[in-house]
Amino acid sequence: MREDRVFNFSAGPGVLAEEVLQKAQDEIFNYHGTGMSIMEMSHRSSSYQAVFDHVKAQFKKLMHVPDNYEILFLQGGASTQFSMIPLNLMSITGKADYAVTGNFSSIACKEAAKYGKVKCVYDGKRNGYTEIPSQDELQLSSDASYFHYCANNTIYGTAWNYVPETGNVPIVCDMSSEITSHVVDISRYGLIYAGAQKNMAPAGVTVVIIRKDLAGKQMANTPYMLNYQTMIEKDSMLNTPPCWCIYMLGLTLDWLEKQGGVEAMEKIKHAKAQMIYDVIDASALYIGHAKKEARSDMNVTFRTGSPELDGQFIKEAAAQGLVSLKGHRITGGMRASIYNAMPMEGVEKLRDFMLDFERRNG
Repeated sequence: MREDRVFNFSAGPGVLAEEVLQKAQDEIFNYHGTGMSIMEMSHRSSSYQAVFDHVKAQFKKLMHVPDNYEILFLQGGASTQFSMIPLNLMSITGKADYAVTGNFSSIACKEAAKYGKVKCVYDGKRNGYTEIPSQDELQLSSDASYFHYCANNTIYGTAWNYVPETGNVPIVCDMSSEITSHVVDISRYGLIYAGAQKNMAPAGVTVVIIRKDLAGKQMANTPYMLNYQTMIEKDSMLNTPPCWCIYMLGLTLDWLEKQGGVEAMEKIKHAKAQMIYDVIDASALYIGHAKKEARSDMNVTFRTGSPELDGQFIKEAAAQGLVSLKGHRITGGMRASIYNAMPMEGVEKLRDFMLDFERRNG
């Protein structure tokens, strides 16, 4: 790691691999002899089309996306999908099921209610969003247009460790915080979406993987720019796409392939997270937010029990080059986001700091 770099544990925008940043720096003024930057290049040019095609092919290969699914690179962040999904899919039956296990799934549920009949099949607010429901706890409907859940809850540090069984009801999943970190059986989902800024690229592009037969069912009042079918027909280029972010996603995917792909990341991510959870579990000072069976490998949330001591922890950690550890304003405490690009060295340094901090303050 470069000496002028810190270990960035931000939940998003998240850390990017140094190799990716260096490659972008090398190419920023003159991309492959074109004499211009990707940021200046027409999205209709053959040079940019080659970039776009490579990124799409890499994503399809690394995530094992079946041929009957379309990959879209959209704008508006994952939050725009909160409206786009019901506008395009809820008209199938006029109903949808939502599991609320954190802040963003709660917002998604409320937004969807504007477009049809929404059933909250589980609400974790009563337990402080520390848990993930079991299959038996989900009160699923057989006539829903789709079932929506958020695979990893960035704020609370919880994650689903299974894919719910929904019968013939398509599953829609927000994978913003964990996409590309583990193998996903895409065929079990109707639609997957993810904002890139947590584990794939800078903020600005949102990836959508949609089963092709689900497109074309949009409501009559669906805005032009929020129509999946139109975006599929235009290959995500209905208007100027987020060119730079798509390019950066491509560099990240190339880096990911060199690391061994999502299969390798799945093993690495658990080892990194477990290193921090082992400290929490053995500690008399640190308190984990999520229950053990619901813990996220991407976002480790904890506190000391004292807001003043939490503040001291964050300040001292930053002085050691361990930054962005402050928890979300909703939960307080600390949060270490350990995305793919966070090197093992950074996690080891955080572990050592936590142990030393407890020795001095426990």
